[in-house]
Amino acid sequence: MGLVQAVKGAVGGMLADQWKDFYTVPAGLPATAALFAAVPQGTNAGRGANTKGSSNIISNGSKIVVPEGYGLLLMQDGKITGFAAEAGGYEWRSDDINSQSIFTGDDLVSPLIKQSWERFKFGGQPGGQQLAFFVSLKELPDNRFGTQSEIYWDDAFLNTQVGAVTRGSYTLRILDPILFVKNFVPATYLQPGQVFDFTDLDNAAAGQLFNEVVGSLAPAFSLYSNDPAKGNRITKLQQDSIGFAKSLSAAVENAYQWTTDRGLAIVKTAIVSIEYDANTKELLKTVQRADALSGNRGNSNLQASVAAGMQAAGENSGAAGLVGLGMAGGMMGGIGSLQLPATPAAPAADDPVAKLKKAKELLDLGLITQADYDALKAKALGL
Repeated sequence: MGLVQAVKGAVGGMLADQWKDFYTVPAGLPATAALFAAVPQGTNAGRGANTKGSSNIISNGSKIVVPEGYGLLLMQDGKITGFAAEAGGYEWRSDDINSQSIFTGDDLVSPLIKQSWERFKFGGQPGGQQLAFFVSLKELPDNRFGTQSEIYWDDAFLNTQVGAVTRGSYTLRILDPILFVKNFVPATYLQPGQVFDFTDLDNAAAGQLFNEVVGSLAPAFSLYSNDPAKGNRITKLQQDSIGFAKSLSAAVENAYQWTTDRGLAIVKTAIVSIEYDANTKELLKTVQRADALSGNRGNSNLQASVAAGMQAAGENSGAAGLVGLGMAGGMMGGIGSLQLPATPAAPAADDPVAKLKKAKELLDLGLITQADYDALKAKALGL
């Protein structure tokens, strides 16, 4: 017992004319719908008339159309008896030895589906009736995230802990429908008329995913901002929807095993806003000033502080106010191309003994001649 593939790929009008009664995806579904029961189409008044039937029970000879972007799941007593991810037309046959239980296609996730199929497939003989459900294989949009208070992470670029309040959205994809249904979807959604929607506020399972994403934001920011390939810049987050999605997906997988346990993955993100806390804002301003002055991050905070001090000293005290900055300039080796003016040392007090002692040291070292020493001695003593 299983499915027979009548036609592969897009189903045109000719097949639909031949199949006036078949099961397919309900009409009017929101783009965020992930799982729902198949509905009969064509029973009431010809092809295309009935797309909201409530019965998803198929039996021998039932025809099913699987549109592009969807997977078909057949179930009996809570067990999965068949799966088809290839678009096309199928018949459920209870007496055809050529029927198959699984059609995965040739995409990148087919190995995952086959592994889950071997793990969860129905072990007995399928009965004469099956329940038919569809799972979306498309990107599911408009999954929101947001924090009510600051989250904190260590940032390699700023070399300190930073904090921010953020909000945005992400797209989800069901990589493994079998794993998704068996391990995550509540039983209440496995019946006619129910739609599992990740954006449904009354969906407790979807609410759990929201909480897990929020709990993974700080590790995701840390992964992204501390990745040398990203230049260690948190300012790139809002421009890199796929790059941050990989960091967020990795953080979620590390903490909650979305892919391995539930068959889910985050594909893209859109960060609407990042509001940094006061300390982080001040740090970013300091770094911007330092980069503008020197282009060197090595001593950015010190450079920016000295630059600000030079400006204040120049405004308040004129050239005299710059004298105290000479030492800082020497320690830093100059601030980029900005060089501090040389500052003459203050003259020492007139002390003849000290002058003679210094002159004698220079004479003993051979740095001056005896005649030079005699002249300095005469000048110091006023002779």
